Amino acid sequence: MATIKDIAALAGVSRGTVDRVLNNRGSVNPATAEKIREITKALDYRPNKAGLALAAQKKKIKLGVILFSTDNPFFADVLKGVHEKAEDLAGYNCCVLVKQIPINVDAQLNAINELLLEEVNGIALAPQNDERIRARINELYEQEIPVVTLNTDIENSTRIAYVGSNYAKSGKTAAGLLRLMTHHETYIGIITGSSDILCHTERIAGFVDALTPYQEHIHVVSIAETQDDEIESYEQTSRLLKEHPEINALFFAAGGVYGGCRAITALGLAGKLCVIAFDKAETTEQFLREGVLSAVICQQPRIQGRKPLDLLFNYLTSGELPDKEYNYTAVDIRILENI
Repeated sequence: MATIKDIAALAGVSRGTVDRVLNNRGSVNPATAEKIREITKALDYRPNKAGLALAAQKKKIKLGVILFSTDNPFFADVLKGVHEKAEDLAGYNCCVLVKQIPINVDAQLNAINELLLEEVNGIALAPQNDERIRARINELYEQEIPVVTLNTDIENSTRIAYVGSNYAKSGKTAAGLLRLMTHHETYIGIITGSSDILCHTERIAGFVDALTPYQEHIHVVSIAETQDDEIESYEQTSRLLKEHPEINALFFAAGGVYGGCRAITALGLAGKLCVIAFDKAETTEQFLREGVLSAVICQQPRIQGRKPLDLLFNYLTSGELPDKEYNYTAVDIRILENI
């Protein structure tokens, strides 16, 4: 029975190129694509899922996971999902290696290289939206090491799927909540992680876009970056509120919620601001109960930990790309009454 490897050898291309043609993804030279289709038809190629799965169990599969820092409690819950799926996959002779890093391109590239030294077969990655990361993902695909992005995506790459929130939708949801919870003139401060993280920038874009029709009385005053660091968030939130005493609403578009809420409390503003943040954690639940936070938007972190590994394992054992490129988690709104 013909395999993708056979088709690639006859066509004189990589398996990754064959994958892209057979699954209508990515850019391939039209003449090369037609040649691959002709060879596929001549060989009567059919993916043998059962055979590939059986072969996979006879060899050890290694999957790598790269997440952002341990300071953000959201990723602690993502990690729980990773460990749950890793336990399931252990029965299929598959192990999972995890690395947590700060928001830093060099650190992410080093983590990828370290996983390659461990001979991983696929990587689940929360990527920075940087050209060097994009190029590395594309190189990995050509080396037949698939990447699934989670929590945040990266544009124009050959990652095989994304698992996480619909950023624009979640940003618009935050704007809708804030609009319903405020009255008269509203002055908003935005606390975000990094302009190099796509989910952070697109959440803000969705947030601002949804408020555009109301800009006569709802105003975005300033945006501060914290790199998802709690100490930096405390300092930036304090600075923002002191420099702009007119601010009566805050939007936390990323991590740093704990540090920011501590700053609000220290300034005696708890309960006096409308504050929207992301992610249910012990700290956000505490601040909801204390009236510091007004609402929290959750994004199913355990699914973000489990599903990328599931997609990678299925791809490596079946040879077929995931059914969906974008695997969005639910937008789950929590307030004091349902936390």
